[in-house]
Amino acid sequence: MLLSRYMHLHKSKGRRTGSVLDRSAYILLSRIRVQGPMSIGQLGEAFGLDASTLNRQTAAAMRAGLVERIPDPDGGMARKFRITQEGERRLDEERTGLVDSLDRIMTDWPEEDITAFADYLQRFNSDIERLHGMPWPRPRAAEPRP
Repeated sequence: MLLSRYMHLHKSKGRRTGSVLDRSAYILLSRIRVQGPMSIGQLGEAFGLDASTLNRQTAAAMRAGLVERIPDPDGGMARKFRITQEGERRLDEERTGLVDSLDRIMTDWPEEDITAFADYLQRFNSDIERLHGMPWPRPRAAEPRP
């Protein structure tokens, strides 16, 4: 996600040309997809954001049909946000676009360089998460990598 800030992937206002999601929606949907339904409190803890910011982001995602509010599947009092089929579809479309952009950038890279780059980037991200004490859940191997 950090690399997506560069102009090779984005044209204006933090969005990739042809993008179907803004950055905050992409991150929100990615986390809910991997972790499952989450409350505002859980999202705040995961992202280190305040409730008002998350209320704005989730309200926008709900208006766009990307998430829905559901009762806590575990029986808790707080309602949770679950990704919708439309949210799944648009997240997949956005990831495909990001992967295509990276493929264009790395078109002349040998496969071993791409593998090494991905390994170092994963290590870098994991070390940042370790220092902040906020690990990001990793998608299962069957899911596409951003």
